[in-house]
Amino acid sequence: MNIVLQHVKDSFKGDRMLWSIILLLSLISLMAVFSASISITKYNSDTTLYFMMKHVPFILLGLAFTWLCSKIHYNEYNRFAPHLLIASIVLLIITLFFGVEVHDAKRWLYVPFTDITFQVSDLAKIALVCYLARSISAKQDYIKDFKSAFIPLLMPIIIVCGLIAPSNFSTAALLFATGFLILFMGRVSMSSLIGLVFLGVALFGVLYLINVMFPGSTRMSIWINRITEFLYTDEGGYQVQQAKIAIARGGIFGVGPGYSMLRNFIPYSYADFIYAIICEEGGLVFGILVIGLYLALLIKCVSIVTEMPKTFGAILAIGIGVNIVMQAFANIAVSTELVPVTGQTLPLVSMGGSSLLFTCISFGMLLSVSKHLREIKLESDSGTLQVDLDQEDEGDN
Repeated sequence: MNIVLQHVKDSFKGDRMLWSIILLLSLISLMAVFSASISITKYNSDTTLYFMMKHVPFILLGLAFTWLCSKIHYNEYNRFAPHLLIASIVLLIITLFFGVEVHDAKRWLYVPFTDITFQVSDLAKIALVCYLARSISAKQDYIKDFKSAFIPLLMPIIIVCGLIAPSNFSTAALLFATGFLILFMGRVSMSSLIGLVFLGVALFGVLYLINVMFPGSTRMSIWINRITEFLYTDEGGYQVQQAKIAIARGGIFGVGPGYSMLRNFIPYSYADFIYAIICEEGGLVFGILVIGLYLALLIKCVSIVTEMPKTFGAILAIGIGVNIVMQAFANIAVSTELVPVTGQTLPLVSMGGSSLLFTCISFGMLLSVSKHLREIKLESDSGTLQVDLDQEDEGDN
């Protein structure tokens, strides 16, 4: 028993900063979802405890996935990247035609032989980040122009984002921006970056034409309405108005856990607008704490990039960090009316299933990179650096 306990303790030593961020966000999630889910009971016969009992297992399972993924050497993600990307593209195509439709959007697929659904774009985000990191690390020496970057780097971004965009434009846009930043930080040529932007504009144009030819085939009208509402409505739409009232009502220290009033008026207060509930109950203090945790994550990823001697590990870390932080700030920006409504959840905080689990998997991959960076530094300091510690630049690529 002592050996098992010691093994678990050693496993969680890892990167204390990352584990602290993960656990703090998980605790905030439990408190916020418990409070916000009370609003759900207005429309259902279930009690708040019912929704918490659905959320708690996902938190625990997510933390288990984080731990398991942190135990896998990050080079394994390098090896499986092409397979993950292909699987994601196939599942996105299936979802586009046969996905579960919720709120006029086909984003989910049923897990075979179960009644469980998952959002395929969550898997696609991880797969694309892994694949881009792999391609950059393997081909960096000769990807110097648009032609050489087109197939290995630009096309995967366009294909994945193009398949996600018809039903979830905001996710596609954020993933496109993440891909652009990964290529930029991977020192891909400027001609390739400009080419990617033009391809993105062309993709948007194609989606617009498809919507004109086949009305309702994309959610273009919803995107336009949200942008128009953001630009020309002084107070924002109903959801944004209520979110701003909640944030203002919270003041500096908040009204206290469980005393939110606006949770009863904000649709999806437990998901898309959970940040407003956090600010109402925890005030500016908790609002800044949440932002600080995501900024700390980004800073940690940047520090890994500056210290990691292996390209794949460095690009994987910053890609995961940027992907999570961009989604978080998009969610927060909606509640504060800085951007149009996007429908993005707050990573590791909002109530949800697949989104939370895949975020936890991303954290586990990041912990794996951090763990092996620490081993490299220790061996380097002791003068016993093993040349076979990391084989990412050899035959696998």
